[in-house]
Formats: sequence, C-alpha cells, structure tokens
Amino acid sequence: MTERDALPNVSRETMERLRHFEALVAKWTKKINLVSRQDAEKIWSRHILDSVQIFDVAPAAGHWLDIGSGGGFPGIVAAVLAKEEDATRAFTLVDSDQRKCAFLRTAARELDLNVTVHASRIDEMEPQNASVLSARALDDLSGLLLHAHQHLAPDGVALFPKGARWREEDAAARKEWSYDLEPIKSKTNPDAIILKIKELARV
Repeated sequence: MTERDALPNVSRETMERLRHFEALVAKWTKKINLVSRQDAEKIWSRHILDSVQIFDVAPAAGHWLDIGSGGGFPGIVAAVLAKEEDATRAFTLVDSDQRKCAFLRTAARELDLNVTVHASRIDEMEPQNASVLSARALDDLSGLLLHAHQHLAPDGVALFPKGARWREEDAAARKEWSYDLEPIKSKTNPDAIILKIKELARV
C-alpha cells in the first residue's frame, strides 16, 4: 500500500478528491504545521493511505466523530471515501487549533463533504453519541478511551492507530477500562496496529 494504484476499488471522482486533498495539505503545510517537514513529501503514503485503512475497518454507516483532526487524517479522507457510498453520512471533526479548523473547513467546502468542524477541546463538547470515533496520534490509549466513553454511542466503535508499544498502553488502560479489543495489523507500517474497540465500560 505505497502507490496511488493501491486504491483499485474507488471511483475516478473519489481519487480526484483524494488527490485534491493531498494538494491542499501540501499547500497549507507551508503556512501551518499540518504534517511534519519530513512527511511533507510523503502525504499520500504516510497519511492518506494510512487513513484509508482506518476507513476500511470502520462500520459502514453512522455518525463519525474524528477528534484531534489536525490535518484531516483520518476524518477528511474518511468523509471523501464515504461520499461515494452514502453522501448523507455525517462527519464531525474536532480540533482546538483555530488555524487547523480553518484548513479543515476549506477542505470540506472544496471537496463538497458532509463535514462539520468544531474548534473546541473535545472534553468541553456535549456528548456526540457517535457510531464511530477515531483519533490519530492524539493521546495515549487511556486518554483516548476517556473521550470515547463520553462521545461514543453504546454500540459504537473506536478506532485508534498505535505503534509498537500498543500492548503497554492496552495493559495500562485495562486498569481503568473494560472493552472488547481487535488489533488489526497496519498495511502501511509493519510496526503499527489499528485498535478496534467496542463495548467500552469503566472497570
């Protein structure tokens, strides 16, 4: 999953939107820190394809809440992919950085996506009752589960990409939380995993 042809099942229109988004990220990264300098030349492989695989393991319907959305990964990418299947599906993206929210709103407008952007701290928002909650490089697992507990619907699913130390985070989190966990091997990084979490409850 390193080349553009790694997405054989998406339409030409969806591919064009993803490429448009890639160009937007590259343009705005020159002004604000959407991705690191070393990743600026690897937006497609490092961020877009990584977001695609998160979408691929998510439920196919329901309100999607992406927290700490930053450069729009995976929130904007997921909304682009969902548009092809269900243009009415709602996405809510949350980030505390006003400049990043301005970028996210621009991307949503230019790509004609069903996306609402909130410039807020996630812990200050009303519960969202989301079917899907995603977060990428935002917090450790215990912190992420606190947000998931506040904002996920009872039958909702949380999706958290994690690195090689995910087992340590899982062990620490289970001191406070009970949950069903499915670790899904990353297709873009041999050391990474996507944690798919359901049935979250406090211990």
